[in-house]
Amino acid sequence: MSWHTELLLSLVLLSSVPSEAKNVLLLLADDGGFEMGAYRNRIVQTPFLDALAKESLIFNNAYASVSSCSPSRASILTGMPEHQNGQYGLHNGVHNFNSLPKVHSISSVLGKAGIRTGLIGKKHVGPDETYKFDYERTEEQYPINQVGRNITQIKLFVREFLQQTKSTSNGPFFLMVSFHDPHRCGHVTPQYGSFCERWGSGEEGMGLIPDWHPIYYVWDEIDLPYYVPDTQPARYDLAAQYTTISRLDQGVGLVLKELRDAGLEDDTLVVYTSDNGPPMPAARTNLYDPGMAEPMFIRSPEKGVRRNEVTYSMTSHLDLVPTILEWFNLTHPQPTTLTGRSLLPLLFQEPSNQPDDAVFASQSFHEITMAYPMRAIRTKRYKLIHNLNYQLPFPIDQDFYVSPTFQDILNRTLANQPVPWYKTLRTYYHRPEWELYDLKMDPTESRNLFGKSSMKDTFQQLSERLQKWLEVTKDPFRCAPDGVLQDTGAYLNIPTCLPLGH
Repeated sequence: MSWHTELLLSLVLLSSVPSEAKNVLLLLADDGGFEMGAYRNRIVQTPFLDALAKESLIFNNAYASVSSCSPSRASILTGMPEHQNGQYGLHNGVHNFNSLPKVHSISSVLGKAGIRTGLIGKKHVGPDETYKFDYERTEEQYPINQVGRNITQIKLFVREFLQQTKSTSNGPFFLMVSFHDPHRCGHVTPQYGSFCERWGSGEEGMGLIPDWHPIYYVWDEIDLPYYVPDTQPARYDLAAQYTTISRLDQGVGLVLKELRDAGLEDDTLVVYTSDNGPPMPAARTNLYDPGMAEPMFIRSPEKGVRRNEVTYSMTSHLDLVPTILEWFNLTHPQPTTLTGRSLLPLLFQEPSNQPDDAVFASQSFHEITMAYPMRAIRTKRYKLIHNLNYQLPFPIDQDFYVSPTFQDILNRTLANQPVPWYKTLRTYYHRPEWELYDLKMDPTESRNLFGKSSMKDTFQQLSERLQKWLEVTKDPFRCAPDGVLQDTGAYLNIPTCLPLGH
């Protein structure tokens, strides 16, 4: 974004920030994509998300800055990419990744300003002192399914938080409700189904979630997205995912009803998005669009805002912290560390002259064994991906590996049988160092244009913009794979890329 554009945005902000900003409710799906009517999926039933969309500004170019659970949550909560906040991979278990000690999360900034903070559901980031909330009901105190999938329990936790807020301070609050649907669970608890679609359904031995009315889908009637192979196992897999998306949708409806019943709907900014793309091939853990393109709605209680309208402005999860800070009329303790921008002006009007805006993405790990750093820049027309460890095969995470979709791809490949998929397993594993796509002509990112003489200038421009962002955000990988990051001298202390002579 140009300096001229930033100045214009700052002027608009003077009139777009509410004078008495009250509350923020952030609703986060876990591995959710565009499986809802609001994004023209005609099969899955999501009446509550669709109703929220009609009251909101709908973002058609919203992107995660990383396609991995913990790193994405840390980026959402800090406004910094994973290589800047230090949450390179998954937080829990043997992975043991944590953000850097001096990082400021939105919960800590708001807490110091006297704003009550709460987190219900999946947390999956650390350390605790960085991501401390006044009210926490997460997997650190309860089983993950109870706080992330049991929508009746989530409803009661939301009610408790709102009642406590009213009885103690009656002041502003920030509440994050972090659902665990539609994340896979087949690798941990296969008896509940590949997406825990049986858990709480009322089936024998599955328990019962009182507020959930399960919806089941016919596998051969589903419209497959282009990145999912057209096989029976993949269709069964997607049907199971849709059932849990309907559970997520009903949970969103319960949370919004609690907000309304508490008399707080007219004082609360509501944001809905997902941490990353679905756990399908070319999606989660990838920087292709199925992995980083996200649904996003923002509903503002302010008068004159856009409702049931679409914005095509390039938007990043890194924009959420600046947006929340503007809403509360606060500044970040380290403003120079943020590269995002407030989205509040977009709630009132679409910029008349949009620059060649871009979003950036950075991924280094997912699980501890998945060292495959990638950096990317995406404009409305082009995407450039830099695969730093391109000489290694692309890694597969545990829960996707055991999924019916991947096992079918793997078994067909090993048996030399055709796979009705837009890729082969070999091309999926083995990627070039640079991938350049013209998304207008090639929305499925199937034709790599890197090395084409006609794309030389485009590659130069995109790679320079990407490198500049990596330098601004102090990416320790910014010299890889052909150089080593060094200080040029003890007195100058200017980081420099020194060549390896490959």
